[in-house]
Amino acid sequence: MSTAVVTATTTAATTTAAATAATSLSRPAVQLRAGEAWLTVCDLDRLVPGRGVAVLLPDGGQAAVFLDRAGRLHAVDNRDPFTGAAVLSRGLLGSRAGHPFVASPLLKQRFDLSTGVCLDDDTVRLTTYEARTA
Repeated sequence: MSTAVVTATTTAATTTAAATAATSLSRPAVQLRAGEAWLTVCDLDRLVPGRGVAVLLPDGGQAAVFLDRAGRLHAVDNRDPFTGAAVLSRGLLGSRAGHPFVASPLLKQRFDLSTGVCLDDDTVRLTTYEARTA
């Protein structure tokens, strides 16, 4: 009798795991290029347009990932080069001449999300990451 219970429990657990995996596979995921490979960082539905999320990268660094109000993905280094704080994921999104930017929540410098160039000091630049949905 205990064997039947274990088998039923195992079957139920397997069915639940399969259903969970199927649901995860059907939702679009956000990926960043990390070297030659693509790194899945979160489900697309976890991103709110106009807000960022911080992502831990395999090298120990962080990226700030954004979904802009036009539905485009952007990813830049999360570290503010002026203060060294990992806060850009909490910055405010805006646009200048049709180009989206993030403004640091600390000193308010603005960084172009496509190029990483600081709009207030063009000698400073963030690392940008290629982002896609899969």
